[in-house]
Amino acid sequence: MELKKNYIDGAWAESVTGRTQEVINPATGEIIALTADSSEEDTNRAIASAKRSFYVTREWRNLNGQARADMLLNIAALMDQKRALLAQTDTLDNGKPLREAEGDVDDAIHCFRYYAGLVTAPSGVTYDVNDGFGPMHSYTVAEPVGVCGQITPWNYPLLMSTWKLAPALAAGNSVVFKPSSNCPLSTVMLFEIFHEAGMPAGSVNLVLGSGGAVGHTIASSMDVDMVTFTGSTKVGQSIAADAVKNLKKVGLELGGKSPNIIFDDCDLDGAVEWAMIGTFFNQGQVCSACARIYVQDTIHDAFVEKLKAKTEAMTIGNGLSNPDIGPLVSKDQMEKVLGYVEKGKAEGATLVTGGCRYTEGECAGGFFVKPTIFDNCTQNMTIVREEIFGPVACIVPFHTEAEAVEMANDTEYGLAGTVCTKDGAKAIRVMKEIRAGILWINCCQPTFNQAPWGGYKMSGIGRELSVHGLEEYQEVKQVNIALETGPIGWYEH
Repeated sequence: MELKKNYIDGAWAESVTGRTQEVINPATGEIIALTADSSEEDTNRAIASAKRSFYVTREWRNLNGQARADMLLNIAALMDQKRALLAQTDTLDNGKPLREAEGDVDDAIHCFRYYAGLVTAPSGVTYDVNDGFGPMHSYTVAEPVGVCGQITPWNYPLLMSTWKLAPALAAGNSVVFKPSSNCPLSTVMLFEIFHEAGMPAGSVNLVLGSGGAVGHTIASSMDVDMVTFTGSTKVGQSIAADAVKNLKKVGLELGGKSPNIIFDDCDLDGAVEWAMIGTFFNQGQVCSACARIYVQDTIHDAFVEKLKAKTEAMTIGNGLSNPDIGPLVSKDQMEKVLGYVEKGKAEGATLVTGGCRYTEGECAGGFFVKPTIFDNCTQNMTIVREEIFGPVACIVPFHTEAEAVEMANDTEYGLAGTVCTKDGAKAIRVMKEIRAGILWINCCQPTFNQAPWGGYKMSGIGRELSVHGLEEYQEVKQVNIALETGPIGWYEH
């Protein structure tokens, strides 16, 4: 079985320890690849390579904007040529239905193209300043941060990689990248594309392995100027604590327990479908999943009946056969989700459907959980308060708009939220009250490269995508120029 290696200073390399990790197909439980299991020494080699690339050889950093844009467009073109294989790899590695993986690849390609366009866009600000020190001209210059450490999760392996890599490279940084050890294969393919495209040695470095060894080393290194992470709030807090050592810039896109408020004046069939997307898309393994569903009591029974019928009609199977829902990413994740199901039952929620492992036919060896609905939930239940990261909907009835808003905001998270209503004024009122970084009205989960992504409260720091995503990977320098070169007579009074 082929060993997937680290990519450091323009070359592929095994871990210095010789240790490897297994990559499992979650649909079958079978081993599909081996990867390097890297150590602190491997990680420091990658950091040193990125540091040398940025501060010494400076090949990528010193490229003009058009040359950097051309390279990003070339990378996007090579990804497009390998579109089918990239999607198939994500499905084998992660378990998601193939059509969802194909959508991820398309979004990833567009992400590189989007930031290629931003590289050559106007930037900087000129200020009209006072003449207290004589005539002056003041302006700002955006510069790359330096060495950027990037750590991504397993739920969107390729897409989350591009959300970080495209803007960081567009800005001229050098990168040390660590993908999830659960789903690293499409990211390895992306670095093969970087190599084929001719990225300068050291500008992009890939280190495979566990978060404990690799992630901690990246976050705590004095030679890393910025660290970004997408994943759980608990791990994000640990990374932020490590980053304090040299006060490096930090970007965190963390957990969520997002609300979906469904009013009785909504399009009921549309609200049901969007609730399914908000809960079951990517097997519910979505940080912005709006699976905390608040339904106005006047339509509660009708909503639950329709959602139950559509949920029970969903097909379950190997992602390559394009079912409605595939397996969870790992045995551990499956057991975690099933543990939450048991907590829901124990705390008094009504199990409407699902709530068990699915093992029929080809699914016998995989990590499948039937899409699950709990009704009559209350705010204090564990399944309402904690992020499950699986296909589990929690329905809470409400009576008034104010009650719905209060319950929606009763969470430590603030990543996303959904409002379903035909009343535009109501939608805007509620949208303004929800404390979250991303809001959808009469839809759920659409994401665009042009719009910023990130949360409030314990859901993270900073923004990805859009112009804001590029700015995260830049420092802003203020430049002030005296327009007259002679003395100004400050000490002659």
